[in-house]
Amino acid sequence: MLRVLDRPEIPLHTNGSENDIRCQVIRRKVSGTTRSDQGRDCRDAFLGLAKTCRKLGISFWDFLGDRLGAAVVNAVPSLPAMIAARYAA
Repeated sequence: MLRVLDRPEIPLHTNGSENDIRCQVIRRKVSGTTRSDQGRDCRDAFLGLAKTCRKLGISFWDFLGDRLGAAVVNAVPSLPAMIAARYAA
């Protein structure tokens, strides 16, 4: 709670974090769960990538296509570089 004194950009609530996992919770309630631990890990990884792309304002499909070597109009920089640039400003 006292971290906000050093970093005032940190919100005092967890609404953003709760909204980040909302679509995963709804999907789990509707379809049940995955059949394996590996399936759960894959779903969580792709959901995390999709949410990160959305927050950074880039298309998840462009990001995925760029990483898989598909023809993409604009090359997408690495996520760590975009995150660092966003929070450095």
